Amino acid sequence: MSSLRLRPHPTAAPLTTVAEVVEWFGAMQAQDMASGMWSLGVRLPGSTHADVHAALERRQALRTWPMRGTIHLVPSRDARWMLELTGVRALAGAARRREFLGLSEADADRAADVLGELLAGGGRLTRTECVAALTEAGIDGAGQRAYHLLWYAAQRGVTCIAPNVGTEQTFALLDEWAPGQHQPDRDEALATLALRYFRSHGPTTRQDFAGWTGLTATDAKRAIAAAGDALATVRVDGVEAVLPTPLLDAPRTAVDDVLTLPGFDEYLLGYKDRTLMLDPEHKQAIIPGGNGVFQSTVVVGGRVVGTWKRSLARTRVTMAVQPLVDLAPARREQVDQALTRYADFLALPPRVTWP
Repeated sequence: MSSLRLRPHPTAAPLTTVAEVVEWFGAMQAQDMASGMWSLGVRLPGSTHADVHAALERRQALRTWPMRGTIHLVPSRDARWMLELTGVRALAGAARRREFLGLSEADADRAADVLGELLAGGGRLTRTECVAALTEAGIDGAGQRAYHLLWYAAQRGVTCIAPNVGTEQTFALLDEWAPGQHQPDRDEALATLALRYFRSHGPTTRQDFAGWTGLTATDAKRAIAAAGDALATVRVDGVEAVLPTPLLDAPRTAVDDVLTLPGFDEYLLGYKDRTLMLDPEHKQAIIPGGNGVFQSTVVVGGRVVGTWKRSLARTRVTMAVQPLVDLAPARREQVDQALTRYADFLALPPRVTWP
């Protein structure tokens, strides 16, 4: 069943655009932009980095901090209700962080106002330009203060992260970058979030859903109930799990494909128990030190069998593979082909190395 977490279920139409991929997931972790771009590219065969960037410029999705204080790609018109539904606990806990940074709530509110006025009328500024503007307004952005203030403005729904200029984040007003925000009532919002999570991550538990969204256990249970007959409960290895109802009658087809996924890909994120996809003995290789930094993975038939690292040069991308299990020559060739697809995504010649 782990292969269900890689692709739309058999009853779903193929996904062909950035907007469709992001909406299918509901949110895709994207604090590392290179990882986020390949998470999209690997699910859109034949696409390039330039294609995905252009789709983001067309506002098919945007980045903000909807959950767990972490940047995600979200459907553009759903950004505000997601911030309001899942971001409230992060805002409630921000006072302690501000105290540590030597900031007051008034400082944070003033920074949001300054950015709101500066960006009004279609403005778009890089992170460096935003920090400079705050400094000019007399707001100290030294150290981690700038990050907190930029996060706070986005968490309140004043700004959002627009596509990068080069390697630097840019910011715009949320309501100008993505006008016409959808405004569901609370139960509809909860149901939507539950359906999107379980169709892209399921079968998995209610506790994993709560952990992924940052919702309380009560709200997580309410969300699943609000989704009604669209979700069903099953038992996986003796544990109660939730999945989209159409999957109950979907044909069981063997999956034997080879994929090379980025480190912060939703395939491994959002779970406490990853044994459906990853042998416990390999966890240390994927999350060294348990510090939350995931390595890029090689996945065969839904199981993680290796890691890989990229090294970018102007004229080439080198990808070093580290297998976690013995791979036959034919499998190694398939891994090489999958990594060549990544090089094609970057429009660079590939070089693949093995130990």
